Amino acid sequence: MKKIGLLGCGSIGTQIALAIDSGKIDGTLTHVFDESQQASQILVSKLRTKPEIVGNSHLLSSHPVNIVVEAASQDAVRDVGLSVLQNKRDLMVMSVGALLDEPIYDVLSDACKDFKKTIYLPSGAIAGLDGIKSVQNELESVSITTTKPPSSLKGAKFFKSSEINLDELSSATTLFEGSAKDAVSLFPANVNVAALLSLSGIGSEKTRVKIVADPDTEKNTHQIEASGRFGKMSFMIENIPDPNNPKTSRLAILSAIETLRKYCSDELYLGT
Repeated sequence: MKKIGLLGCGSIGTQIALAIDSGKIDGTLTHVFDESQQASQILVSKLRTKPEIVGNSHLLSSHPVNIVVEAASQDAVRDVGLSVLQNKRDLMVMSVGALLDEPIYDVLSDACKDFKKTIYLPSGAIAGLDGIKSVQNELESVSITTTKPPSSLKGAKFFKSSEINLDELSSATTLFEGSAKDAVSLFPANVNVAALLSLSGIGSEKTRVKIVADPDTEKNTHQIEASGRFGKMSFMIENIPDPNNPKTSRLAILSAIETLRKYCSDELYLGT
């Protein structure tokens, strides 16, 4: 049975931990860490099998775990990712936007080869990445339009230099149009889907992103368009926000659980 370390005990980390504890994932959660010790303690109190709370994030991979699951932040990926791989543990990353920082991507990619370990990136809140990845050498254009309720976009770095007041919006308003690289920088907690799409296809500079705040919707919607020598693809995903964290779609959590379930099982693999 695989042993799992968890970095981040917020809404996503908690749902992953509960899935492990309930037996949906055939593994054992042995160690957890969160910058907030209270968050770690609250999570552990909900579990039948109690993992150890470690003193700092780097200690997660110093224990005999098979994989460390990051469910914390882009900063956590930058800080801990390399040490996890150096300790010869696999890594699952939820804050995929961190990998659009080219030096970080290069360092972690090289470490995977050097230490023969793997980084897993769940599909998150979108679908169709297997198709995009299959035709990436024939892609000519990729775009994603993300529409969310204003409340789920609050606190983004974008608003430090914007005069837009989310509370005053009366209709759908385009907040941003540009590259995936810039989108992830300005909306780090909201558009990991753009990072995943760019990593699957033609890169962060060429993947076009539009972010829309719509006060008349309660869903997180992603419209993906791709075209090239292979033909065309179009995907529409309408997600229900997670009730514990409106910045995260329920599908993103379910995708993480399924990725970890597959990692811990011996079975037929479906999809590219």
